Amino acid sequence: MQSLFMIVMLILDIVWFVIIAHVIMSWLINFQVLNLRQPLVSQIWDGLNRLLEPIYSRIRRILPAMGGLDLAPLLALIAVYAIRIILANNAGFFYSY
Repeated sequence: MQSLFMIVMLILDIVWFVIIAHVIMSWLINFQVLNLRQPLVSQIWDGLNRLLEPIYSRIRRILPAMGGLDLAPLLALIAVYAIRIILANNAGFFYSY
C-alpha cells in the first residue's frame, strides 16, 4: 500500500506543477513576454489548456462570475494541496493494511 500512496502523491505533485506552469505562462502571455504566434509556445499553451480545461470548467460552474478574474486555478491548487494533506495525515491508515 505504501507504493500506491507514493504514486498518488507523485501524481498530485505533477498536477501541482502543471497548474503552476499554466498560471505563469498565462501571465507571460498577458504581459506579452511570450507570443502565441511562436509554434512552440502555441503548442505548449494548447497542451496545458487541454489538460487543465476539464478541471477548470467544473470549478468555473460553481464559482460566481468575477468579471475578468479567473479563480479556478487558485481553487484547483487549494484542492490539490488539501488532498495531499488528507492523504499525508491518513498515511498511517494505509500502512496498517
